[in-house]
Amino acid sequence: MKGNEQVAEKSSENGKPARAGFHPIDGMRDWWARAPHWQRYGVYLALIAGALILPAPAIGSFMSPDSDWTSVLIFPIGVYILLAIGLNIVVGHAGMLDLGFVAFFAIGAYTLATMGVNYGWLVWPTLLVGIFLAAISGVILGAPTLRLRGDYLAIVTLGFGEIVRITANNTDAIGGARGITNIPHPEPLFGTEFLLDAAPYYYLILAAIVIAIVFSVRLQKSRVGRAWAAIREDEDAAELMGVPTFKFKLLAFAIGAMIGGFAGGIHASKAVFIAPENFPFILSATILAAVVLGGAGNLPGVILGAFLVAWLPERFRFLLEYRILIFGGVLVLMMALRPEGLLPSRQRKAELREGTGGMGAMGAEVAGPDSEASAEVTK
Repeated sequence: MKGNEQVAEKSSENGKPARAGFHPIDGMRDWWARAPHWQRYGVYLALIAGALILPAPAIGSFMSPDSDWTSVLIFPIGVYILLAIGLNIVVGHAGMLDLGFVAFFAIGAYTLATMGVNYGWLVWPTLLVGIFLAAISGVILGAPTLRLRGDYLAIVTLGFGEIVRITANNTDAIGGARGITNIPHPEPLFGTEFLLDAAPYYYLILAAIVIAIVFSVRLQKSRVGRAWAAIREDEDAAELMGVPTFKFKLLAFAIGAMIGGFAGGIHASKAVFIAPENFPFILSATILAAVVLGGAGNLPGVILGAFLVAWLPERFRFLLEYRILIFGGVLVLMMALRPEGLLPSRQRKAELREGTGGMGAMGAEVAGPDSEASAEVTK
């Protein structure tokens, strides 16, 4: 009632009631919700056109003066965005904290490298095999562990990521600590040669990102997405209402793993060489930071967060090791001032205010600024 009274007291100069807490981002969301299809497709085409011209040297001279801009767009930016889209399905949609997502990235990369180098498989079918094996790995990890929640699930996934890395380091059949070199490039596609030129790989990973975005959006708006939202908000209530929570959580793990394996295969074919040290735990933590920074559950925010996390250290490379220190400080400050992220969804923002830490039931429950628990603390 108190909140309603405050809204009623606020009025504009023309006598009409003003909207309390209105934010320009909310205005954009309202416009987007009412926009006809032709306007939406116009925005989509404009974004794709902007992405196609992004490798232009004029843009690169500002965005990455100390590095090859097209290569930076592929890794880390493109790979981070693709990984963040996959992790967002697990963390943002289903509300499960995954600290070992780098394992699926490694599985996709090692599948393509091993089959291509040791057995002479073509890259395109091997890429599909890597996606399939990553999904199977997600099921194998999730089947015995998804009964766990919160911190316990996070520890198990962290352990899985380390198991994959250590296994790769100690298995001579896949290169061991030496890694795998001379990974084949993709075969020509539509007259495009994938050699050492970075441009074809940029357009390849851009196409992969577009596919992942369309796939993620369609899932979010489907029955599966609604089930994930119910599980994230209150898993016990969702199960009581008849939602098969275990099945949908396992599906989220498998789909997120597929996208992670997809990113790993593309990265391996571009990098030509991979080794176990390319897949450390810190990479999982970095992708999770990108998801949280951008706004978990909101795809544009996740993409923005991944772009910033990947691009900012490259842009300020001239600061040497201090760039990481400054970047970490900015992340801490950002989480203190805007814990819901740069572009949060309204639903996740409301969850944060209710005291769930903006992460659903993931063991990260903290009192939000407007929650009853917060009010008790401030008395």
